[in-house]
Order: sequence, then C-alpha cells, then structure tokens
Amino acid sequence: MTFASLIALAAEEGAHHGGNAQAETWWIGALALVAFIALSLVTLSYRNVSNRHAHKAAAYTEKHGTPTPEAHGH
Repeated sequence: MTFASLIALAAEEGAHHGGNAQAETWWIGALALVAFIALSLVTLSYRNVSNRHAHKAAAYTEKHGTPTPEAHGH
C-alpha cells in the first residue's frame, strides 16, 4: 500500500464521521477550565507572601542592620 493510497483511505474514513464533534469533546474544555482554576488557586496562594512574616524581617534588620547594596549575596 502506497502512501498516497493510505492518505486516500484515511480521508475516506474521516468523511464518514457521524456525530457532533463539539458534543463528543466537551470534556476537553471542562478539563482545561478545571486546570485553569487549579493553577489560578496556586497563583493566588502566593499572594502577599513577602508580608506574612514582617515581624521576623524587622527583628532581623534590628539585629543585623540594613544590608548594603554591594552585599547582595553573590
């Protein structure tokens, strides 16, 4: 069987598709929506993380002083 005959056979089989493609694949959109919502919740969970322990940051600054620009840890 040649490549051209395989393409012709696939095109012929594809033409006989009976049904509504949107109704058969609605779950893909639902899965994408659930994934989007889950990733949005993960993103929102990191909101205001830098301010959660402000008392620890203030205590560290009092003990060690304000860091200088050249002491950036690299």
